[in-house]
Amino acid sequence: MTTFDVVLGFDMETDIGSYTPFYEGVQFGTLPILDILAKHNIPATFYWTGHAAENNPEMVNRVRDAGHETGCHGLFHETLGDPIFPLPNNWPILPSEVEGRLTIATDIIEQVCGERPVSFRCPRLWGSTTVVNVLEKLGYISDASFPLYFFGEPFIPYYPSYTDWTKSGTMQILEIPNFCDLTMESNDPYRRDRDQWPIFRTKSAAHFMEKADGFIDFTKAAGHRPVVCLYLHPWEFHEMPQGAMDFGECSVTPLPFIVENCGAYAVEQLDLVCEMLLKNGGRFVTAGKLAEEFQQERILNTTK
Repeated sequence: MTTFDVVLGFDMETDIGSYTPFYEGVQFGTLPILDILAKHNIPATFYWTGHAAENNPEMVNRVRDAGHETGCHGLFHETLGDPIFPLPNNWPILPSEVEGRLTIATDIIEQVCGERPVSFRCPRLWGSTTVVNVLEKLGYISDASFPLYFFGEPFIPYYPSYTDWTKSGTMQILEIPNFCDLTMESNDPYRRDRDQWPIFRTKSAAHFMEKADGFIDFTKAAGHRPVVCLYLHPWEFHEMPQGAMDFGECSVTPLPFIVENCGAYAVEQLDLVCEMLLKNGGRFVTAGKLAEEFQQERILNTTK
């Protein structure tokens, strides 16, 4: 008997997020991901930026043909919503630009794979009230942008308010929080040390499961069925450059943990994470399927 749900999401973007223009991860890191998913017979949601989909159409269709959900991750790896912490030379998209960019990204993905995406995640989990309103207008039924590590609640999927995406309301789009450790004392001003990422590869699958099990126990104790929503990236499953990267006018040096153990070790640990979640009673479900199930339950509750 399953006791919790797992939404496994991969953000299909340039290598190391916004820090390179390359797609080595999409081209080479996606394949071992698909192998692991096939091994365990589990579905996942792949959130493509419009640019990634347009430049990697064969991989988009390969993922789709393997039976996984095709979602959207914005047009580029841009800041669409409200930034949580500062990043240099990374200004948020103006609210008036959000609808245009998301419309273009949605159309690109539909043109590439032949299916219109209905599930979304913002780059860096930086969502906003403007974003969810635009997503609902465009026909999206799920958004997995909510950074639980920062807000602390709600910690189960919910329907947001039209005026505040961090509060429950009457919208039709389902917001799926990305799980974190809600029991630990944070030592970071933005509470990032409570987050799940990227502990599965900087430490191990076992350390990751400690956080997941803690979240599951916390949620069950509050009387809810847990939904363990994960966010990962294809570039984590292909070895990334270490140290500084020269781009002519500047050099970019990600902090070591950003690229630590990318490649074979990350592949090995993802395999173990999937195995452990299944063994502990997890049911893997795509974001879109979860949203459909929640909507059916919502309709039943309103007709009683």
